[in-house]
Amino acid sequence: MITVGFVGLGSMGGPMCRRLAQAGYNVHAFDIDPTKVASAVDAGAVAAESATACASAADIFLTSLPRPDHVEAVMVDGGALAALRPGSVWVDLTTNDIGLVSRLTARAPQGVSVVDSPVTGAVDGARNGRLTLFAGGDPTDVERVRPILETLGTVIACGPLGTGNVVKLVTNQLWFISAAAIGEGFALGVRNGVELEVLWSAIRQSVGDSFVASHDAPSIFAGHYDPSFTLDLCLKDLRLIQGLQNDLGAELPLTDAARGAFKVAADRYGPDAAELHVAKRIEEDADVSFRLAGDWVPPWEVDDSNSPAPVGT
Repeated sequence: MITVGFVGLGSMGGPMCRRLAQAGYNVHAFDIDPTKVASAVDAGAVAAESATACASAADIFLTSLPRPDHVEAVMVDGGALAALRPGSVWVDLTTNDIGLVSRLTARAPQGVSVVDSPVTGAVDGARNGRLTLFAGGDPTDVERVRPILETLGTVIACGPLGTGNVVKLVTNQLWFISAAAIGEGFALGVRNGVELEVLWSAIRQSVGDSFVASHDAPSIFAGHYDPSFTLDLCLKDLRLIQGLQNDLGAELPLTDAARGAFKVAADRYGPDAAELHVAKRIEEDADVSFRLAGDWVPPWEVDDSNSPAPVGT
């Protein structure tokens, strides 16, 4: 039986860890919040005493943390990297700095392999095993961890180590641009006499459709703006994207504009405000309402899985 270590049981890591435990894997779980560990244990995981203990027990060690500095704190300051056993694989599910991934890989014990595999698909995707995972690393290592990752969703092998994060950041880049724009479109249509429900239906059945329009807009209609991801985390990813674009040699005005829009929202509402406050700012400034009556179930409460996860081996 493969032993899976899992550190970081937040809004994404928690449901991923629970899904692996429910699939039959021998999962050792750790988080600094004991209530999150208890939730993983309820799903069948074993509580680890620390991140280091979790790493030392694992054949496959997964980390899902909010920011690169958290990864460094766990792996270096906390000793998890040094605790990994030869023959094990560390899979970092964090949206991370590719330079940090490279530096930590260089410090890994001999015989330890590293795969970067950030995920996309939101909290409902994590709950229902419908994430997309962007895996970067040696093809042999990626194939070794693929069965575990496929319990969580669809795995795309992106290339050498670090490319998983490049692909994830590009997908986020396009999401940020769409999220910054959706409020502008809603405000323009509503201010000029179109009912919001009609406008939304037209967008979804036209070239204006996007993941933001189809998946995220209901969080705007409901007025909670999706607190599962904060403006601070959006700005973190936008800084990582800026790191990639600095050496590009080409202007990226749409990306820069999206970064500016999220900064304005964070300055107004605070860094911990829900991510789609980037649309609320436009709603307020234009003096229009984006409330729409309906049974808008929060995405993280949606359970549309229609088959159990495969049994772990």
